[in-house]
Amino acid sequence: MADWLDRLEARLAGDEGDELAVALVSLAYAAGQDVVLPAGERRAVGRRALLLLATGGDPGRGLDLDGRAVVAFAGELDAPARRAALAAGIDDLRRLARGHPHVSEALRALAAEPDIAWRAFAAAVLAEELEGDP
Repeated sequence: MADWLDRLEARLAGDEGDELAVALVSLAYAAGQDVVLPAGERRAVGRRALLLLATGGDPGRGLDLDGRAVVAFAGELDAPARRAALAAGIDDLRRLARGHPHVSEALRALAAEPDIAWRAFAAAVLAEELEGDP
């Protein structure tokens, strides 16, 4: 984890365009490892999100945190216990990220904006689901 945080810190310090958005999604995904999402539910919700991507044009394009597919996927999976697990994971990562000012700031932003944190986590999970589709 320390090496990953070091690499992420270096990327954020380099301020390379969309690095913050990528970092938010990566950090939310790492923080959400204890969020319970049954595989069957993930697949079903992922299929519906793929349909939204397809109706919007190119289903292979990148995911947007405010895009219909991510918002719908996040909404369908949303539950207080899941959000609580994500918030706890963000807090745990914040402790691990001490000494990494850019990563710490990104985690602070996620903690301050639970809706964005949830969509960032959902975007990562959706990307993982879409990668698994043949």
